[in-house]
Formats: sequence, structure tokens, C-alpha cells
Amino acid sequence: MGTAHGPGAGDVAVVTGATSGIGFAIARGLLAAGLTVYVGAREPGRGAAAVAALGAGARPLDLEVTDPASVAAAAAGVPEVDLLVNNAGVGDDLATAVDCTAEDLRRVYEVNVFGVVTVTNAFLPALRRSAHPRVLNVSSGTGSLTWSTGPNPQFDHRGGGGAAAYRSSKAALNALTVYYSQALADAGIPVNALAPGLRATNLNARAAASGGDPAEAADGAVALLLTPDGGPTGTFVDWTGTPVPW
Repeated sequence: MGTAHGPGAGDVAVVTGATSGIGFAIARGLLAAGLTVYVGAREPGRGAAAVAALGAGARPLDLEVTDPASVAAAAAGVPEVDLLVNNAGVGDDLATAVDCTAEDLRRVYEVNVFGVVTVTNAFLPALRRSAHPRVLNVSSGTGSLTWSTGPNPQFDHRGGGGAAAYRSSKAALNALTVYYSQALADAGIPVNALAPGLRATNLNARAAASGGDPAEAADGAVALLLTPDGGPTGTFVDWTGTPVPW
């Protein structure tokens, strides 16, 4: 399984939200490296279509990250996991903090924050059994508090702090990345966050119209996931591996 120095051919990955966009591209990249990839999908039909498109090595995985019963069933059905990619995410309508409601935040946090905790904790027993475990959280440069209080190369905040629900959810995810990395250090499970850049996905209209290639972000994710043992943990980097300020 894997290589003598890190994950690779024969290892198993679970990717949430893998039916399209960055998640689909990450699954494709991991398959190319010889891994078996479980394609997490909240809609079984879309999951089956994605698996058919990805080809050999792809496996369907019914997984609704906001439903603890669905997550528990998925984890029970995949006893061996080496790499977990928390990619599933939702956007918002770009409202500012004064224009969005608690319910707006709750809807976004259910997927982007609470879903990540539910999924990660459910798959931890399998990850602990792996020789080369990795957890990667797909975050966003728009969640950088440093960039949000100054020039942000990924979001123009001068319009009044828009996308407050999405951006704050990613800031919370970044914090959890740090805390998971600390809690799992003794278990040898690296936990990192990736800022994939603005990509042409169905996250929101701005993303869909961006023209950014999801495959470019996925290449960075795969490279980080396949880093040899002893690599970084508790880091926040972009798709090129360049550190992003918290």
C-alpha cells in the first residue's frame, strides 16, 4: 500500500463533494496516482455519473455531510481510509454581515464547518489505522483574516465586507485545521488547509464566471496529499504550495 515514504498506489482516499468542480478534479488526480477514490456525493445519481466519468478505481459513496446518519453509514462502509479530503462546501449570496441573518450563516456553516467536523470524526478510526494518513480541508483565501483586513488578492473587501457567511465559515475551518493538527500530532496525522483560488465551479455566480481551472487547484491539493511522510501539518497554503496568512 502506498510507498515506503508516503501515500500512493494502493491507498484509499475519500473526497467529499466530489461530483463536480475541484472535488471531481482532486478525485481524478488521485486516481491517476493509483489510489482508490471514494467519490462522496449527496445525490446518488450524480455520484454514479461521476464514478462512470472517472473510470477505474473510482467508487461511489453516498455522503450527505450535514446528515450524521449518512456520514456514519459512509464511514462504516469504508473501513480503510488513508486520505480524507473535506471538499464539500456551499457559498452564499455575497451579503455583508449586516445584511445576512443567523439562518444564512447557519446554512453555510452546516456544510463548511459542522459537516467537516462530523465527517472528520467519523473517519478518524480508519485514518488512525493507516500507515500514511492525511486530512486536507479545502478552504479559501477569502477566509484569511490577515488578507481581509488589508489587500486581499482573492476578494475585494472594499465593497463593505461581502460574502460574510462564506468567508467567516472558511476562517472557522482554518481554525479547526490548526486544532485538529494539534490534537492529531501524536497520531501522526497531518491536517492542512488549501486555498484553491477562484475557480469555475457552481459555488456561486462569481465563481462560475471566473474562468479559473479547477484542475489547477486540484494539482496543488494532490501534491500536498502525496507529500512524503514527515511533511507539514497545521498549514494554510495556496495551490502552488505558497503559505497563505491566517
